[in-house]
Amino acid sequence: MTMLSALYRQAKTRPDGVAFFFGKERYSYQWLVTEVERYARALDAQGIRKGDRVMLHMTKLPEMAILFYACFRIGAIAAPVSVRLKTAELQPSLERLRPSLYLGDAQYYPAVAPIASEILPADARFVIGTVDDPHAKPWSTLFEEENASMRFPDLAPDSPAVLQATSGTTGQPKFVMHSQTTLLEAAKSFGQMHLSDKDIVVNPFPMIQPPGLAVFDLAIAHGAPVVLFELFDPGAMLDAIEMHRATWFGAMPAHYGFLIEEQQARPRDVGSLKFCFSAGDVLSPEIEKQFERHFGLPVRSFWAATETIGASIHGLRSRAFRPAADTRIRLVDDLDQPVPRGEPGEMLINSPSLALGYWMEAGRINPVGIDGWYRTGDMVRQGETDDEYIFVSRKKHLIIRGGTNIAPAEVEHVLAAHPMVRDAAIIGVPDPILGQRLAGFVKLKDDVPSTVLREILAAAAEQLADYKLPERLTIVPAIPRNGSGKIDRNALELIAMEREPDLFVA
Repeated sequence: MTMLSALYRQAKTRPDGVAFFFGKERYSYQWLVTEVERYARALDAQGIRKGDRVMLHMTKLPEMAILFYACFRIGAIAAPVSVRLKTAELQPSLERLRPSLYLGDAQYYPAVAPIASEILPADARFVIGTVDDPHAKPWSTLFEEENASMRFPDLAPDSPAVLQATSGTTGQPKFVMHSQTTLLEAAKSFGQMHLSDKDIVVNPFPMIQPPGLAVFDLAIAHGAPVVLFELFDPGAMLDAIEMHRATWFGAMPAHYGFLIEEQQARPRDVGSLKFCFSAGDVLSPEIEKQFERHFGLPVRSFWAATETIGASIHGLRSRAFRPAADTRIRLVDDLDQPVPRGEPGEMLINSPSLALGYWMEAGRINPVGIDGWYRTGDMVRQGETDDEYIFVSRKKHLIIRGGTNIAPAEVEHVLAAHPMVRDAAIIGVPDPILGQRLAGFVKLKDDVPSTVLREILAAAAEQLADYKLPERLTIVPAIPRNGSGKIDRNALELIAMEREPDLFVA
């Protein structure tokens, strides 16, 4: 079975069933299949064939949902590209991608326009809205030559189906290549996270982002209606939970703070929720406590990466996760030797949801792993049971102070647990003697004076060894985070260079 066959199965068994909600409208499985067929014929009429890249540069719904499956239908490779990127950021990515077709939104086309003639086919650009470019055709003309008599090709389920860009925390974003098989394996793993056709899913992620497609796919595979949004809007999401009596919800850690603030400002009836999860980074203990207080259930954590979204499922306690069915995990040291139980090691994963590879350019695919094992770059330790794992830190973010490794996440967890702190982050700053020292950043709760910093540090000293304590603390209005909700440590390094700390401990 593939993601496409999962959709067609739903349309056959429950044609009038709700595939998704968007705004005030509901869209059935049969409607979605009909539109997928129509768009697939339109793409075929534009000369798009198996293996061609189709650039999706929009947040528009329901068009995004249809286009992914239309590409699956004809064997084209869907390539969603971030609408937040500027021209200089887009150029190197598009030179590698070399799309055969551009499908975008007028408000985002200006970022592409200066490089369009170099990279995009002149007569293969279709835009929702109006732009001042004779080569960018109105959206309606996409269907003028629709090939009504086409015969859809037989496709191998392991063929490339989608290229999903990583968040770029390790430099230039990578295009991760998934097939319908790996996408379906990821969707199947969510069945272990209490998802069934009795649920109603709220998807807070735009479909142009990897988690947005993943949540949509898993909802389709399990027959659960899903509520879609073009952009993250905490008020609209809480309204949707109340209106649709949603039961299943997941978000990035950074999202939960906004949801709590919105719920405090205008409470909604969220009693229908049965399962909530967080992925992408560590959720602060303060946010965990507040969410359970205001929403009546805990947030469960699980580990995920664009390369293998379905490799893990939620843990049974804070910050923990477990391997999904048929997933194997190894924790190794720098010599690739197994680490003792309880000691942190780099996590290697073998999973049926592992991506096919990294798209470098046409004809050149770099492997994601070696012998089926993906090196995550994350430091993880085994928990109290054989199937429990605890995220410690990104390997490249480890701070080495005087030859001793320190995981920023451990220190951040302690700082953020202080009742006067709303959020916290730690980085290593260069030191000529020790190599690195710890610099801490805290966002304090409203109306908390800066004099509380010594109290925060004293409280941390009761829980952390002295070498793990930050030697400087800086108050910031917000902890900078990237589009995936992960701490932007490069931005913190700039703050550390430009500002004197509010508290310095010699």
